[in-house]
Amino acid sequence: MNTLISRTIAPVLTALMLLFSVFVLLRGHNEPGGGFIGGLIAASALAIFGIIRGTGAVRRAIVFHPLSIAGAGLLMASVAGLISIVFAVPFMTGLWVYPEIAGVTVPLSTVLLFDIGVYLVVVGAVTSIALSLEEREVE
Repeated sequence: MNTLISRTIAPVLTALMLLFSVFVLLRGHNEPGGGFIGGLIAASALAIFGIIRGTGAVRRAIVFHPLSIAGAGLLMASVAGLISIVFAVPFMTGLWVYPEIAGVTVPLSTVLLFDIGVYLVVVGAVTSIALSLEEREVE
C-alpha cells in the first residue's frame, strides 16, 4: 500500500486515532472505555501507520522499544496497586489526591494510574507483536 493518497493520509489518520485513544483512556474509569480499549485503538493506529509507511517509520515515531513501553506500563499498574498497601487499605483500593494546578483543582487517583499502565502495556505488547510480524513478512 504505497499510494500517494495513503502516504499522505497516514500521519493524519494516526494522529487522530492516537488522540481518540487518549480520550477513551481518560473517560474510561467513569464511563465505558479505559486503558485496554484506548491501548487497542492506539496500537491499531500504529499498525496502520506501519503498514503504509513501514516498520522503520513506526520505530522512529515511538522512540522507545515497544517492550520497554509495556514494561513501564506494567510498573505503573503495579505501583498503583502497591500505593494502597502503603496506606493500609486493601490492595487495589482507589485513592485520590486533589492538587491545585494553575488555579484549578484536578482530581488524580490510583485508578487513573492503573488505567494509564494498562494502556501502555497494551500499546507496547500489541505494537511489538505487529512490528515483528510485519518485519518477518517483508523478509
